[in-house]
Amino acid sequence: MVADYTGVLVFLALGLLIGGVLLSLQLLIGPRREFTEKQEPFECGEKQIVSPRQRYAVKFYLVAILFIIFDVEAIYFYPWAAVFHELSWYGLGAISVFTIPLAVGFVYEWMKGGLEW
Repeated sequence: MVADYTGVLVFLALGLLIGGVLLSLQLLIGPRREFTEKQEPFECGEKQIVSPRQRYAVKFYLVAILFIIFDVEAIYFYPWAAVFHELSWYGLGAISVFTIPLAVGFVYEWMKGGLEW
């Protein structure tokens, strides 16, 4: 039983060993120059305009979460579309059970103004 996993264990040990050696070498022979410009916040080649600790509107998070939810659920349509002809009426019924609550939730959020920011 253990013999089945020896390849995985050797691979894992070799990966950890190489990672540890490379990190140790970097700490030993890597440059250690620190200066003020290196310590400043930097993003996309521009100086910081506003504080990163400013508060975001809750609506931003709501729109982001709704986008992720509907985007992930849309992924389930691709496998269904690929085998649409083999599934026939059963497939249409199954995807309707999935799609109708999704559409109702989307219309509800749209009507409540959750998609506008």
